[in-house]
Amino acid sequence: MSCLVLLCLLPLALGQNIVQNGDMETMDHWNCWNIHCELTTDHHSGHHGIKATGRNHYYEGPSQTLSGLTPNGRYTVEGWVKLLNDKAGQLGQNIELEVAVDLNTGKKAYISVGSHPLARSSDGWIHLTGDFNAPSGGIKSSSVYYQGPSPGVNFVADSVSITPLAANTHWRAESDATIERIRKSDINFHVTTSGGISDNQVEIDVIPKKSFAFGTAVNCGEYLNGDQRYISFINKHFNWAVTENALKWTSLEPQKGNIHYDVPINAIKKLRSNGIKVRAHNIVWSVDQFVPQWVKALRGQALKDTVKHHIQDIVGRTKNLVEHWDVNNENLHGFWYQNTLNDRDYDLEIFRIAHQAGPNVKMFLNEYSVVASGGMTGAYREQAIRFKNANVGLYGVGVQCHFGDNVEPDPTLIKEHLDTIAQAGVPIWVTELDVICVDEHKRADWYETALRAFYGHPAVEGVMFWGFWSERDWRGDPATMVSGNEFRINAAGQRYIDLTEKQWMTNENHKLSQSGKNFKVRGFHGDYTIKVKVNGKEVPSLAQSFTLGKSSHSVTLRVHH
Repeated sequence: MSCLVLLCLLPLALGQNIVQNGDMETMDHWNCWNIHCELTTDHHSGHHGIKATGRNHYYEGPSQTLSGLTPNGRYTVEGWVKLLNDKAGQLGQNIELEVAVDLNTGKKAYISVGSHPLARSSDGWIHLTGDFNAPSGGIKSSSVYYQGPSPGVNFVADSVSITPLAANTHWRAESDATIERIRKSDINFHVTTSGGISDNQVEIDVIPKKSFAFGTAVNCGEYLNGDQRYISFINKHFNWAVTENALKWTSLEPQKGNIHYDVPINAIKKLRSNGIKVRAHNIVWSVDQFVPQWVKALRGQALKDTVKHHIQDIVGRTKNLVEHWDVNNENLHGFWYQNTLNDRDYDLEIFRIAHQAGPNVKMFLNEYSVVASGGMTGAYREQAIRFKNANVGLYGVGVQCHFGDNVEPDPTLIKEHLDTIAQAGVPIWVTELDVICVDEHKRADWYETALRAFYGHPAVEGVMFWGFWSERDWRGDPATMVSGNEFRINAAGQRYIDLTEKQWMTNENHKLSQSGKNFKVRGFHGDYTIKVKVNGKEVPSLAQSFTLGKSSHSVTLRVHH
């Protein structure tokens, strides 16, 4: 019996494809309920693909019942698809690989495991990639299928695989090693003494300032005139901030010409006066429900002129105040402006206008379901490459990282997703991080996992939380680092402070009698002040300040009476 069990598990252990006839060289194992499927010599690889026609619903496409899907199993997915025709009046089609899981409880889970929006027949073969965690609990049955295009749109599918992905049990050590390599450099001290000063009289303090970008979403009104504890926590524990809602077009200009700039602009100025850099969020949001109602009434040139004026106005007012702008929010999930103007490339034009209005501001895409989950990770990489190649001013990509309710961050998949997006060759910022767990101690562990995975990835330049206090957080106390009206720094908040202000900062005291006159400090990158004490008293004239970057830095001190 044990041998039979071993044989059953062996393919999974070896990471073999659990899709049967995934290369689609025959019709074996593939079902096409209520539609017509046939082999075709139109293929991506091998000699054949499967052509799907006669579709009457968006969810219809070649499907296969899976065997071997393991509860809580981690899988990578890929497949190829080519549209054979477009549909009049539609700018493009959404194409998905979907996994459906029937559970023994009677519930059913639908998981989008690879997606590509606004596809057209002229795009040729499209590579769908992604990954997923299978649901926990007993799995009764499962299947994988193509879906998405509108009825009447025909397509060819080819080369589908679902492959088990083993957990990286060494992720923590690898993350620590990466942090040591990319976040730290040497500070080389050379000290001389004279005038009868002995080594045991001299101390040197290495004092850091938090420099890697750790920030939070800020309620602009609250930061201006609200709870002083909220304001003080931001000033003390974050060096970056992002405007939470005040600069979104629906909040900024709910009616045409009724523009509310005072609160966000004054909040940004106050943040800057406290040494906090600002990400501005967002110029436009292409998801239908977040387009201002008065804008929705516009069409054609009037719409273009209005959007251009809005971009130039908001960027012009903030270009000397903010470091970043999220330009077109969630543009893999919403296409209102492109659809309304019937221009698939209008998203590029929005970026072009923004960059021209503020060439020194770093312009970003910003998206979800690209790191916290993997259904659109590949599509985001392709979008970033498209923007980069169009030379419209893209600096980097924002990955939101809103993890699902009671979903523990998976460091193996986080790294897979970041590695995929990093292939676009632009910096990554974590822009809207939160996890959800009622147990604050487990929440602390989950935040630490996520932070270590992010800080330990070479493409990540900054990490922003989407709030921290339960009384001002959109997801409530289970997501926060500070709890209740009593403003209690909970276990998650204490863990964040320990990581970012102790473990990942270099704050050292060296006595020459112990360190010697030539010694090395391995320091985290950032701004430093060096202070010298003789017989316990600081010598201000010997203080030095510098910024430690990727190269080592030498500090020469001459201590004398």
